[in-house]
Amino acid sequence: MLKVISFPKNESPKQITNIWQILRNAEGEESAALPSGKVIVPFSWWLARGRRHEFSQRIINQDIGVWFSADDDVLAHANIILEDQDLWSVIAVDFPVFRDGRGFSTATLLRQRLGWSGELQAIGDVLIDQLLQLSRVGFDTFVLRHDQNIENGLKQFDLYGVSFQNDWRSNRTLLSQVNL
Repeated sequence: MLKVISFPKNESPKQITNIWQILRNAEGEESAALPSGKVIVPFSWWLARGRRHEFSQRIINQDIGVWFSADDDVLAHANIILEDQDLWSVIAVDFPVFRDGRGFSTATLLRQRLGWSGELQAIGDVLIDQLLQLSRVGFDTFVLRHDQNIENGLKQFDLYGVSFQNDWRSNRTLLSQVNL
C-alpha cells in the first residue's frame, strides 16, 4: 500500500499508510458508482452526485472526501463548502504540476476563510521540496509523487528551527527565543 507523510498540527511528521483512494476522470461519467472503501471524489462529482441518498451511509461512515482541482474556485462555491464540509472526512487539493501554486491559495482559503479544520491532503505532482511551504499554509497530509523518497521528505521538516512569519501551524519565532 502507498505510504504518505502525515503531519497534523501540534504533532511530529510521520510516515503512515494511505487509506484513501482518489477518484479521477469522473467528469462526464453517468455512473454514480464509487469504488469500495474510502474515496476522495472530485468536487465537480460531489456537486453533481454527492448528496444522493445512495451515498448517505458512506457519508455517515466517513468514507467520502472531496478534492479540489487547481481550476476550482473555492470562494465561488463557499456556501456549498460551508454547508457540506461536515459531511467530508478529508479535503484534498490537486497539484497538476509542481510549478502550479494555485493549490497553496486553495489551502489557505479553506483553512482561514472557510474554517476547514479536518485533514487537508496535497495530491498530484507533490515534491519533497514543497513540503515545508505546504505545511505552513495548512496541509497536514502529503501524497508524494511516485519518484519522491518519503524518508527524504520527512527530513525536510527538520531543516529549519526558526520561522520569520506566522503561518497555519505557529507564530513566528521571537528574537528572545533564538540562540545567537
